Amino acid sequence: MASRTCLLFLLVAFVAGALAGDVIEVNRSQSQREFDYFALSLQWPGTYCRATRHCCSKNACCRGSDSPTQFTIHGLWPDYNDGSWPSCCYRSDFNEKEISTLMDGLEKYWPSLSCGSPSNCHGGKGSFWGHEWEKHGTCSSPVFRDEYNYFLATLNLYLKYNLTDVLYQAGYVASNSEKYPLGGIVTAIQNAFHINPEVQCKRDAIDEIRICFYKDFKPRDCVGSKDLTSRKSCPKYVSLPEYTPLDGEAMVLKMPTDREAL
Repeated sequence: MASRTCLLFLLVAFVAGALAGDVIEVNRSQSQREFDYFALSLQWPGTYCRATRHCCSKNACCRGSDSPTQFTIHGLWPDYNDGSWPSCCYRSDFNEKEISTLMDGLEKYWPSLSCGSPSNCHGGKGSFWGHEWEKHGTCSSPVFRDEYNYFLATLNLYLKYNLTDVLYQAGYVASNSEKYPLGGIVTAIQNAFHINPEVQCKRDAIDEIRICFYKDFKPRDCVGSKDLTSRKSCPKYVSLPEYTPLDGEAMVLKMPTDREAL
């Protein structure tokens, strides 16, 4: 509880500084304009992890009883109102040392659910966090000045807008037998946050839910949420599958194919 309170306090201080103009400008690619809003993309581990066949130390799906059972962070993405988004806006190589004090929160709330190494913006491979910073974080100026503030604010938004708890309170819990009305899940989020989320599915299972924010971190509707029936990836009834971690003796410690980069 103390660490959560501290993170939320730091977010308040950061927002105050940003609104006061205490940010630095970064040279942006001439072909990419400043973004319009943020999308906080949260992934359901039960859907992603059930495809796990091989394990490694960095894959949170392979933590046995400590595998995630709540929505985890995929990323905080700068987006445009026309449905497109900027990416790789300037060169800023990811440095994990810059976020070393956030590591406990990142491992718990923003873990990698894969053994693959996502591509970075410069033709190489790197970590999951490095991919998110270089591809998306670098396009979040002038709101963020560096990777530390980008990751800190994302953790705080995740803690403040607790999607797992909202759905739990509405009766939507992990299950391998229950199907839930998509409209009911969306309504629960609307009632809690007063916005329209974006929902994506893999077959009949919820894969990701996105909550969107203005640049001052006030909630707003996601562009892809305007028409519920347009979300063709989700049927009318969806599941929140419960993941059963691989048995430790059955785990094969080798590298699978690379995770598909966003």
